[in-house]
Amino acid sequence: MKERKDWPVIVIGGGPCGIAAAAELKKKGIESLIIEKGAVTESIRQYPKRMTFFSTAENIEIAGIPFPTSNVKANRNEALQYYRKVAQYFDLKFQLNTGVEKIERFEDVFTVFTSKGNFTSRYVVVATGYFDKPRLLNIPGEDLPGVSSYYKEPYAHSFQKVVIVGGGNSAIEAALELYRHNVDVTMVVRGPDLKPTAKYWLVPDIQNRIKEGKIKVIFNSEAKEIREGEIDITLSNGDIQTLPADFIYMLVGYLPDAGFLKACGLNPNPESLLLDFDETTYESETEDLYLCGTILAGIHTEKVFIENGREHAKAIAIAVAEKMESVLND
Repeated sequence: MKERKDWPVIVIGGGPCGIAAAAELKKKGIESLIIEKGAVTESIRQYPKRMTFFSTAENIEIAGIPFPTSNVKANRNEALQYYRKVAQYFDLKFQLNTGVEKIERFEDVFTVFTSKGNFTSRYVVVATGYFDKPRLLNIPGEDLPGVSSYYKEPYAHSFQKVVIVGGGNSAIEAALELYRHNVDVTMVVRGPDLKPTAKYWLVPDIQNRIKEGKIKVIFNSEAKEIREGEIDITLSNGDIQTLPADFIYMLVGYLPDAGFLKACGLNPNPESLLLDFDETTYESETEDLYLCGTILAGIHTEKVFIENGREHAKAIAIAVAEKMESVLND
């Protein structure tokens, strides 16, 4: 789509919510360009290969297109196929592998500056999510080669020692799969228990593996420093314990990119990263710039999902269509 530089609407982010926004706009006869710095649904592509969604398939449907699946809950591969097919059905336009650097508004036109040239539009929808920016603990060694914030599959770690920092869904799923592939797993959890938001079908499994001693967990502990082959953790009594580790997964969550939001002319709260927006239209503090999906949750990323974001997309499409009609009538 490099030939065309001016669009009625530009959607930033090619995940489920960005696709939903573009599809809802298309249903109202409004063309848009989705600019995505990776592939289509890049965030889902980065998920663990055997991941199953928490929500049922019908709750992650978008644009009124049914999500066919052999199970109640969809897995990663099914989701990748589904969202691609929705994009194909609506003949959505993409500018892929293109990073957005900043957005500027002059009079009533936005200029979107990207790694592959500038694009202009009358309206912009920001649907960038958060999965590409891991939450950092800012400890020494966090950037070493043997440390990652993304878990995909177990095979690289068989017959080795892996430490997982975190106690939520990502950490639990990784621990269970690693254990079942001959990995010596230790979880380091800051609180007194695993997160209460854990997928309910995983809870009995992980609890039984912990009771059997097949997965080791150190509660009320925090990662302090990482060195090649080991990690120091702080225990509840203040003591330091060193754990051997061939690899370390820091699965402690993800955050919206505050720097990117500021480059879009937005003003995220310094602590919560929440943005000001109209709760009916999802228009941001910048006129004609809309917010869709988990970008609205700030640091509380567990509060907004695809099933929320698809409703944002519908409201945004209505608001943009009404504005465009008003401009035409004037």
